[in-house]
Amino acid sequence: MPDSLPPGGAVLDADELTARWADPWRPEQVAARLGGVGVPWCVAAGWALDLFRGGQSRPHGDLEIAIPAAGFAEVRDRFPEYVFDAVGSGRVWERAEDEVLAATHQTWLRDPASGRFLFDVFREPHEGGTWICRRDESLRLPYAAVIDRSADGVPYLVPELVLLFKAKETRPKDHADFDGVLPLLSRTRREALNGWLTRIHPGHPWLVRLAMQ
Repeated sequence: MPDSLPPGGAVLDADELTARWADPWRPEQVAARLGGVGVPWCVAAGWALDLFRGGQSRPHGDLEIAIPAAGFAEVRDRFPEYVFDAVGSGRVWERAEDEVLAATHQTWLRDPASGRFLFDVFREPHEGGTWICRRDESLRLPYAAVIDRSADGVPYLVPELVLLFKAKETRPKDHADFDGVLPLLSRTRREALNGWLTRIHPGHPWLVRLAMQ
């Protein structure tokens, strides 16, 4: 993403954001709309960990999905009655055009009738069928290694990558997610997470826990 954002964009205060995210969609609702789409997509963040676990472990204030940036138009076409707003640096650009989309990473689906936000689309860097980590572009994986599926067939980002992204901020819910998922990770997943954390977040406190498993 470029260092500078285009002018404009509205700043929404915390209370307004909470109100407008009061009733986000669930993964199965998005999956129903994206059935048969040609773009590799997956549920990300906290919901992805719950899909890996096989059940909801805590409330979720939103729903995030990840797609290759070049596939956004195909995904957008599945939601003709809604609009997509771009988000960056605490600002929201309604019905974002190409210039803003190119300068941002997140896109919120909005119901134009109610103003409610329904889910968040991460438009990820990639090269063809290769996923590229936006935190470290040297981390590249085929989409087959990035996406798993729940028992109901909902695609989700593999837990070791979800935890890698959560490691940057480590809010209380991120620590809780790590604690809940760590015992469920296979040795291969733990080793992958350990390697990526060592490379991208050296000295991270989760590395001690991983070494103890």
